[in-house]
Amino acid sequence: MKTTSIVLTFLVLFFFSVSTFGQTKEKTQLKGKIVSETNESFPFVNVLLNAPDGSLVKATISDIDGNFNIKNVQQGTYLLKFSSVGYQTVSKEINTVSSEMNVGTIQMKASSESLDAVTIVAEKPIIQVEPDKTVFNVANTVGSAGNNGLEILRKAPGVRLDNDNNVIVERKTGVLVYIDGRQSFLAGDDLTAYLQSLQADTIESIEIITQPSSKYDAAGNAGIINIKLKREKGLGTRGSVSSTVTVGDYLRTNNSVTVNSRFKKWNFFGTYSNFLGRSTSFINLYRTQGDKIFDSQADSENQSFSNNFRTGADYYVSKESVLGTVLTLNFREAESTSNNITPIIDRNTSVTDSILRAPNSSENNSFNLNANVNYRYKDTLGTSFSADLDYGRYSRDRFNNQPNFYTTPTGEVLNANITFQETPIDINIYAAKADYGQKLGKGTFEAGAKASKVVTDNTFNFFDVLNGVNNLNVDRSNQFEYDEKIYAVYSKYNFAVNNWKFQAGLRVERTDSQGKLTAENTAQNQVVSRTYTDYFPSAGISYQANPINSFALSYSRRIQRPNYQILNPFEFQLDELSFTRGNPFLQPQYTDNFKLSHTYKYTLTTSISYSYISDFFAQVTEAVGENRNFLSTRNVADQEVYNLSVSYPFRINDWWRAYANVYGSYSKYTATNPAFISIDQETFGFYAQNTFSLPKDVKLEVSGWYSSPSIWGGTYETSSLGSLNIAVQKSWGNWTGKITVNDALYTIPWQGMTQFGNLQIDGNGGSDSRNINFYVRYAFGNSDVKKAQKRDGSLEDEKERIGN
Repeated sequence: MKTTSIVLTFLVLFFFSVSTFGQTKEKTQLKGKIVSETNESFPFVNVLLNAPDGSLVKATISDIDGNFNIKNVQQGTYLLKFSSVGYQTVSKEINTVSSEMNVGTIQMKASSESLDAVTIVAEKPIIQVEPDKTVFNVANTVGSAGNNGLEILRKAPGVRLDNDNNVIVERKTGVLVYIDGRQSFLAGDDLTAYLQSLQADTIESIEIITQPSSKYDAAGNAGIINIKLKREKGLGTRGSVSSTVTVGDYLRTNNSVTVNSRFKKWNFFGTYSNFLGRSTSFINLYRTQGDKIFDSQADSENQSFSNNFRTGADYYVSKESVLGTVLTLNFREAESTSNNITPIIDRNTSVTDSILRAPNSSENNSFNLNANVNYRYKDTLGTSFSADLDYGRYSRDRFNNQPNFYTTPTGEVLNANITFQETPIDINIYAAKADYGQKLGKGTFEAGAKASKVVTDNTFNFFDVLNGVNNLNVDRSNQFEYDEKIYAVYSKYNFAVNNWKFQAGLRVERTDSQGKLTAENTAQNQVVSRTYTDYFPSAGISYQANPINSFALSYSRRIQRPNYQILNPFEFQLDELSFTRGNPFLQPQYTDNFKLSHTYKYTLTTSISYSYISDFFAQVTEAVGENRNFLSTRNVADQEVYNLSVSYPFRINDWWRAYANVYGSYSKYTATNPAFISIDQETFGFYAQNTFSLPKDVKLEVSGWYSSPSIWGGTYETSSLGSLNIAVQKSWGNWTGKITVNDALYTIPWQGMTQFGNLQIDGNGGSDSRNINFYVRYAFGNSDVKKAQKRDGSLEDEKERIGN
């Protein structure tokens, strides 16, 4: 049964012109009340008003108190139908002869047969809370227009972005990002750039799946975020053109063009989007190490030009089967400059010994290709089959110029060390999967298999620059090759008994991997091979106590594998005193997730969750000698997360709609590494959104979020932060315009501190997050074209781990 898809869908009133009724007839207002078998108010029941010939005249749903109201009905004879999944359909013939008619109380009775689909869908709520996921309907959010994909993620309920734009869900990192059911090929800076180049009006919704079933890859200890892009179906052509100009410290722009054409047997779709512009950021790190203090202050400018192409086609072989293909291309050119000044201070005398000045610059050019061929079959008896073949390629050339000058406090140069790094990366991913499902007994059985292969080639060339000439430093240069194969099978079964639903599944994954470091200095050569098999059970129980109260309990086990760059043991220099180092011996982390939730009147949802993460890995800063430090990812602790969340989407009146999500959590890190300090933290936060419908098709949206002090990445204890956003939108004909003020109070910049061993850092940072967006969109084509279903691919777990 798909009860959730009905009871959580807010339907907007709509009407069809019916030529058989004369325009001179009087109008009637119909009203009534719907109750359950126990005479409790029954909200969100479909109410259909049909003409004698069976054609639909008007439709609505009952409100939260079970009342329904249909206005401006021409007087005559009609058939009223009341339906809800899991309940018997009630029909009532009426004859309207007055200006107002009360049809009385309609009682719904539970049905012994379950329905498979929703009959009518109109306006969706901003937020839909379902048993296994929360759906953020971006298309219904005024403040989304003109924003990019990264900014939209910040607004999604229960989702946070940390200081490095890593996604956090329910206070846990390790989230997999999917695009249309296929895991993103990108991660780190490249994923950030891709999301920035996505216009919000190309996004249909964002699904936050905290408890994925065994059908999904086991990767991602915090679950999955699936960004569903808009697709259209229905005969005809429809498209849109949009542009956003953002005014921050500099100008930047997002632009997109999307077109969809549907014929009887074919469906073609295509989207082009880009991001062009410059932004600024800063980071200050006050590091205490031994007898010295390093007061680093860095201001950066980042310029990027990203181009995204997405195209595909579906061929409808029959009513039951579809053959499709999707091709995604991404090109990115980025440049950045950073002016880093670090006074080096004697801790005992507070005297500045010298100053390190590092005016660094870098160039980053990347190319990403993902090709998918898929087949879908589903018949009316409940049998389904799907298959996917995927190929992905990621290439990047990165060049870093890093001059380092030591000067006296008065500016006299003491010495200089100029270096240059060349770090090309090539990654190829191959994946295939198949899924099968059928009715079995009183439920549905599903099973499937997947195989994937990843081959990465990372080159690190380190040059010492002398008199303007690059000289290869063979002691600091190497090549890292990584080969990984993952084989997976799964099965799951779900069934319903009266008001109970049960689901259980098991996924088994076998991983074979080998990392090989080759260097001119043979003493640095390393080979790390691993083979391991893991079992990932999942289960869920839900109970519909009555029409307005439902409960759900779920469990899943997840794995977070380190991305390929983290495994690479080469050293990458940030400046003369700081560098990063990979860890080929890093172990994956495992998470056991438990969640209990209650939904009241299909709107107010309260959930309590507990997660235990073993072998938690974090990026830590370690001291090297007296002056230098390096960043490395280590398995440092076991983590426990307790989380309480309350979500409530509601209408205050006809012109005011609101959504609120409030959470409180407790995180505890128990050290397994002697240099790591065990810490714990209580955190409180909320997200709220208010949408006001004003005269003349103008809408105002005020939204914001807040997080009290928390722990970032398991190592940084950060202060509170948040954001207030205000948007005004006007629509006329096929045009939409909007102005948005983001981070109006400039409260997103962060500050925090960390300690690992005898090294302590107090830091703060931010970007030009306070800005103004000017947005315009024009839609063209057939306005009756409907949304199409999305395709799932097989490039899943392996794609997220590409790294920076």
